[in-house]
Parts: sequence; C-alpha cells; structure tokens
Amino acid sequence: MKKGAGSAKSESATAVDESSVSASGTNTDASQAGPDQDRSPDTENLPMSGIRVIDVGTFLAGPYAASMLGEFGAEILKVEHPINGDPMRRFGTASKRHDATLAWLSEGRNKKSVTMDLRQREGVELFLKLVAKSDVLIENFRPGTMEEWGLGWDVLSKANPALVMLRVSGYGQTGPYRSRSGFAHIAHGFAGLSYLAGFPGETPVVPGTTPLGDYLSSLYGAIGILLALRHSEATGEGQIIDIGIYEAVFRQMDEIAAAYGMFGKVRQREGAGSFVAVPHGHFRTIDDKWVAIACTTDKMFERIAEAMGRPELASAEYYGNQRKRLAARDEVNRIVIEWVGSLTRDEIMKLCIDGEVPIGKLNSIADIFEDEHFLARGNLAHIKEDGVGDVVIPGVVPTLSETPGRISNLGPPLGNATYEVLRELLGITGPEIQRLRQRKII
Repeated sequence: MKKGAGSAKSESATAVDESSVSASGTNTDASQAGPDQDRSPDTENLPMSGIRVIDVGTFLAGPYAASMLGEFGAEILKVEHPINGDPMRRFGTASKRHDATLAWLSEGRNKKSVTMDLRQREGVELFLKLVAKSDVLIENFRPGTMEEWGLGWDVLSKANPALVMLRVSGYGQTGPYRSRSGFAHIAHGFAGLSYLAGFPGETPVVPGTTPLGDYLSSLYGAIGILLALRHSEATGEGQIIDIGIYEAVFRQMDEIAAAYGMFGKVRQREGAGSFVAVPHGHFRTIDDKWVAIACTTDKMFERIAEAMGRPELASAEYYGNQRKRLAARDEVNRIVIEWVGSLTRDEIMKLCIDGEVPIGKLNSIADIFEDEHFLARGNLAHIKEDGVGDVVIPGVVPTLSETPGRISNLGPPLGNATYEVLRELLGITGPEIQRLRQRKII
C-alpha cells in the first residue's frame, strides 16, 4: 500500500451526477487551507493509516464512503474540476464560506481538494500519475463516463494493477437500465421502499427527506473497499466494486421478496404501524408530542397493560395472544391511543421505561440537540471552521475502543491541496504547476 504524502489521507441530492458533469475545483493554494481547529491530525495509529483514496465523484453516493475511510486514517484526495468543483458545494443551506454549504462542510469532511480537468489530455495524464500512487479510486458517474475520458478500467489497472475501484451508479454498470441517471429519490422508489411509505390507500410519500440510498450505497461501498483491499494486499490484484444505489436500498427490505416469491404477497403501506405487531407505531401525547411504542411479543403487551393499569387486557380472554391482538388491531390501537393521549410525553416515557415497555421519543433536531444521550455519546461534533464559526455535524460512527476515528477537517476549500499533491507527491515543478494553472488543467 502507498503511504500518504501528508497528514490524514480523500444527491444529498443524490449520488449519480449527469455524465455531463466532470470531476472537478478552483485554484486555491495549500497555504490557504483552514487553521488548526482543535482536531487531532494524528493518523499513525488509525486502522486505515497508509491508505490513499482518490474520490473523483460528486454529491454523496460513493464520496460518503471516502469520508468514512478518512475518519479512520485514510488520506482522501478529492479530485474536482478547476472551475466550480463538486456541485455539492452549492447544495443545501448556505454557510458564511462562499464555496461551501453546510452539507459540503459536513459530508466533505476529512478530505483534501485537488483540482484537475479530466476532459483535457494533460488532466488525464496527471490523474493517472495520481492513480499509480494510490490504493483506492471512487467514482459515481453515469456508466461509460470514465471510459469517455480515457479512464476505463483497462487504463486504470494498467497504471496500478493493485487498484481497488468503487463504482456507484443509479442502476449499476450492467443491465438494461445502466445508462439511466440515478438519484436516491429514484432508487427508493425503484427498490420498493417508497411504495411502503405512507398510509393505506394514500399517495406514497418520501421515506424521510434525506438521501438514504446515497448513504446506504456508500456504506456497502466502504465494506467492499475493505474486502477488496484485503484481497489486493494478499495477491497484488485490484478489482472493481459495482453498486447500484437501488441495490443498497433493496437489500434492506427484510422478507418482502421471500413473501412474494412463496405466497404472492404484496406488502402495502401501513402508516406508522406494522402488519406483524400491535400496538406498534407512533402515538401523540396530550402536550402534542409523539412517542414510538414497539410491542412484538405477548410479554411486551403484558408490560404495556400493566403500565396502563389494565392488566386484564393481557389475559387470554382479551388480547394476551398475538393473533387475537392482530385480529383486533383497530380496537387495541384505540385503547393505546387514548391512554397515550391522556398523558404528557414525560409522563408516558416514565411509565413505560419503569415498566420496561419499549418506547422512544420522536425527536426533532431541536430535541436531539438537548438530549443527554446524544451528548454523552458524542453524536454531535462541534467543529470551529475559519470564516464560518462553530459547525455542528454528526460525529464519527462506529466507535472503536482502541483506534477511534476523528474529524481532521470539514469540507475543504476548492483546490486547497492541489499544489501540495502535485509538488510533493507527483514531483511536478513550480513553473510547470503555474503553466497548468494558466491552461486551466488544474
């Protein structure tokens, strides 16, 4: 594996950018990078230390995998176009930094920005030199785009036979839909998730307003990279990891494939409930807040009945048996709705927790910022960013006891590491770098 040249190694819109968008950034010298912001730059003892990753994708599906690897010590080189860079820099809520939305600051974490125009021959040549000194390449363009730029697998693997390449796209690199553009919203629908979101007989809704498919495909991508790196270390042979965003979503769909294949059963929208359990859903409290209650066994229902002060409901005569509860779903739900609706959220939470009834708050982000458990677990990371101020982002997951990850920097200024990488890693002289800048190659 190649050792990194510096300190830490690179659609909330969705993942797959149109093929017309090149991998891209502006020309900011490394000297313009943000200041030390009370973050640990030490990567020597982290599990991915010594691994160099090139992230040439845009938006989130794929690039998020690079961010995760960077949290655990990999050097991440974010290759962007010299003019505008990754479109995610302009996606979401604006920050005080002109080239960075809050989405970019959060999800572009732990990366260095290097600008190269891959539509120009000299840009491709520079990129191949970088590939030769790296371990992993991540891209998420429409299938065929890299090949159009002269950067197909045949060329890349010749430059680096041990290269591991993650390719994320809407529908994967093969199949009749391979050339279609892909976004998480589309993948949620195509994979069957959106069909299940909403209330019976009503319009299917977006299953949350975050690009879940982008995150899921990146998680599978990160796993694939780790597996492929192990193979590469053992054999010296690289390989391609091919993920369609819809596949990552479909893999989370529990038994629906088996149930349809065996019985022809098509699961429908069930609102906040579940066809396999009752009471199991979201309930409004008297102070107009919400809780989630999960009851999947007879023992759990016995506890709920005790908490309600109505233990007889858990008897065989009433609803003590799961089948009887399911048959009387509306009546059981009505009883629980009335009970929860007569109490405040704090009151219902205490009764259920004391009675060992599975319950949780339906938190808004405002609730999360005040929640003692989020705070105790370090789930909210406060990072001071030059020119922006205090930025709160999700902390590192997972938590490793001996080699915990870290956040070395937020989404970088465009091209902040171009000079460093070209001069120190690729050995290109200052005058040549200046010529490349003048020609807008970098």
